[in-house]
Amino acid sequence: MKKILFASTALVATASVAAAELAVSGSARFGLTYQENRTQETQLEQRIRINFTGIAETDAGVKFEARIRLESNEGYDNGAGITTSNGSTGKGPGAVGFAVSTGGLRVDVGSVSDVLDSGDHFSWGGTGVGFTGFIEQNSNKQGFVANGFSGAGNEDANTVKVLYTASNFAVSASFTEANDLTGTADDAGENFMVGASYSFGNHKIGATYGSISGVGGAADSDQWVLGAGGSFGDFAYNAIVADNDGQDDLLFGASGSYAISAATTLVAAVSTGGATANDTSFGVGVNHSLGGGVTLAAGVGSNSAGNTAADVGVKFSF
Repeated sequence: MKKILFASTALVATASVAAAELAVSGSARFGLTYQENRTQETQLEQRIRINFTGIAETDAGVKFEARIRLESNEGYDNGAGITTSNGSTGKGPGAVGFAVSTGGLRVDVGSVSDVLDSGDHFSWGGTGVGFTGFIEQNSNKQGFVANGFSGAGNEDANTVKVLYTASNFAVSASFTEANDLTGTADDAGENFMVGASYSFGNHKIGATYGSISGVGGAADSDQWVLGAGGSFGDFAYNAIVADNDGQDDLLFGASGSYAISAATTLVAAVSTGGATANDTSFGVGVNHSLGGGVTLAAGVGSNSAGNTAADVGVKFSF
């Protein structure tokens, strides 16, 4: 991550130094994807994300942050309802997310992740397969609410999340307001979530609970997720069990990776349950580091519709 120091103020005599900086980071990927029974089964895939995070810290050590993103993705979109799977479309800067942190307390406001999406207590998606992560341990999910940073897009509802960490324990709570898009397909009510986790050695267990307000006459609903993750030497794992009032079957998921050398890692993921019509999603893949933050990745598997999927490509961070 690159840091560009824009301004610093040295207070007279023995006072401390307050500084402000702009941190620039990003990631990119490109390659080929395949999905059985897709209109264009084999196609190019590309994406780049550039994050700009403004950081300021008070003399007392309280850190303030604000983040926006620029992004370009595979697929043409003229913004007037005409889209294709070819070409690429850039967008941004999108909605902003703010954060204030001091000691073990952190408060996020705006276009930010809620308790489930944040990964504060466990990994919701786990280790994805392929350079696009086309199979994850939550691939079969049905009806879960997990609001996140909108990236380069617009945000239709703000979230406030509070996280407190003390030693091996962490607790959090979040509130996402209703988006007021009444009568549209994107209409969503407010939701409240809480979560907690405990870390021991190289392992962590956690749980989240959410209360989701219904819209358009729909009933309110509840959701919960239990998660665990950790490592044993060269083997790393994640797992979840989850349910909500609108899901047909209990969701189970697991993913893992095994480092067979300093540069090469095998990965696998499975997800089952969710909608009654779902097939079990599963996939295996390999990641090979080329150094300098560049990884060659490939994977093959089957999605919840029972269609074969695969990809091969390069991803890198900067």
